[in-house]
Amino acid sequence: MNVTEAVTSRRSVRDFLDKPVDKAIIERVLETAQRAPSGGNTQPWNALVVGGDALVDLTAKIKAKAKEAPMGEGMEYAIYPAELEGRYEDQRRAVGRDMFESIGLAREDKMGRIEQMFKNWDSFGAPVQLFTYTRKYMGPPQWSDMGMWLQTVMLLLREEGLDSCSQEIWAMYGTYMRELLNIDDDHIFFCGMAIGYRDPDAPINNFSVPRVALDEAVEFRGF
Repeated sequence: MNVTEAVTSRRSVRDFLDKPVDKAIIERVLETAQRAPSGGNTQPWNALVVGGDALVDLTAKIKAKAKEAPMGEGMEYAIYPAELEGRYEDQRRAVGRDMFESIGLAREDKMGRIEQMFKNWDSFGAPVQLFTYTRKYMGPPQWSDMGMWLQTVMLLLREEGLDSCSQEIWAMYGTYMRELLNIDDDHIFFCGMAIGYRDPDAPINNFSVPRVALDEAVEFRGF
């Protein structure tokens, strides 16, 4: 698989097969991903990879917390800006609408939508979670570096035939996640990433996720 194939075949997978992931593959991916760029070579990312009984235990605890505080508790950063508008908000709403429509959940089916969102806490059936965090004093450039590292991880997973779903939803319980993962107060929790093998037949893994035209996002000068 070349880089273009990895980029174009990557998507946020929300239905994984019940198939284990070899730890050696994850180690190989993460070892290679250490080559991801970062300003001044700071490499500001930190991560925990969780699977097996440890993930089962963490899943049970976060699901209990989500039932207790469904709107979140202890968030350490805003997942979306309050002033999100224009095409950015349109795109966010559209992908949510298309996702629910792909599995036949009508807008009026509030309980069905809640049940679907609750599948986040089960990692959509993936056997592995990668949780990312960094020092609290890190700024936007270092958060960008974390994003470049995560993207590198996702593309390398595709090379191995694996799939992923980055899940900022875990940050709704940021301080609790740090408690569960034994991350100290000098750090801030960023996100989770479900890792596994996609179910190729699941409708939720096959709906179209369009991108804006290049000229809406990029301007060329001097060419």
